[in-house]
This record gives sequence, C-alpha cells and structure tokens, in this order.
Amino acid sequence: MRLLFTFTLLLILVLNAWSQDSTKMIKKDSTFVIRKHIPSTATKRSALIPGWGQAYNKQYWKIPLVYGVIAIPTATYIYNNDMYKKTKFAYEAKFKEAAGDASDVAKIDPLLKNLSASSLQSYRNIFRKDRDYSIMWFILTWGINVIDATVSGHLKEFDINNDLSFKIQPTYQPQFKQVGLALQFHFNNNHSR
Repeated sequence: MRLLFTFTLLLILVLNAWSQDSTKMIKKDSTFVIRKHIPSTATKRSALIPGWGQAYNKQYWKIPLVYGVIAIPTATYIYNNDMYKKTKFAYEAKFKEAAGDASDVAKIDPLLKNLSASSLQSYRNIFRKDRDYSIMWFILTWGINVIDATVSGHLKEFDINNDLSFKIQPTYQPQFKQVGLALQFHFNNNHSR
C-alpha cells in the first residue's frame, strides 16, 4: 500500500513538473531537421518507466542493468511479504491454540508448524522489517535510475575534444617568497555549435 502511494505521489509530482521546452527542433537548413537532445525528457521518461530515459539517451546497454537492479528489491519484497503473511497467520493460529481454539493449526505452513509462538512472533517481525526495507531499496534504486538518466542526458552533448587542456606548473611568488603550484585551464573554442 505504501509502495502504491509513493509511486502515485512520484507520478503526480513528475506530471506537475513538466514544463515547456524552448526548442525541441533545430532547423539546420531547408532540407532536414535535427532533434535537439533534452535532458529533462530523459528524466521524465526514466521516472515513468525504468530504462526509458536510458533508451532516450541511446545507452541501451544500461537497460538490462536497470531492470536487474530493480528486480532485486522486488523479489525480496515478494518473498518477505509472503513469509510475513505465513508467519503472521501461524502466530495468530498458535495464539488461538493457546487460548483453546485449534481450528487454524492445520492450515499453518508445514515449515512453520514446529515453531513456538514466540519464535513465530520474532520471525514475523523480521519479515515485516525486511519487507519494508525492500520497499525503501526499490524506491532508492528507481531514484538512482532517474539520476543516471538525468546525468547522462546532461553529459550527452558534453564537449570532450583535444582543444581542452589542463596544466600544472610550479610557481614562485617573490613578494611573499613562496613556492606553489599553479593550475591552468585552457579552453580553445574554435568551433561553433
């Protein structure tokens, strides 16, 4: 229930955060049109469906990783929720049996029949805690998916050519009689976008 509420809230926030993009198409000349890469589109797509933002960024190799990472907390949630329900039922049946009503004891899972009521209570609490952690990890992995799509979208058009340089040079400042290191950045912007 919490997961559904959280997902619905996330969906509503994402839908309300849509804004107008100034230019989606850049007209190069009269014969063809080039689509501009928009990082916010990758963010929105990845928030709606995991991996969709990575597909928009043309990083198709990340999609199986995204689903693999999201599948882990999903599988642990399913397992822990199933075991939580079984141990909760078994604990309640053992508690009723102690009160004189043994009608539900036959319905207890065979793996849990030989456990005491205190052990069942302890296991029930552990499975509930682990189930709740699985929900938290699911939301966290989904968020990492969105962050990855956003960062990759922003870096899609990042300039990494040979005109960029970084130099470290020793320096001497005679007025202070100090020795140090100078960091120099050189940006040569000879091309137009």
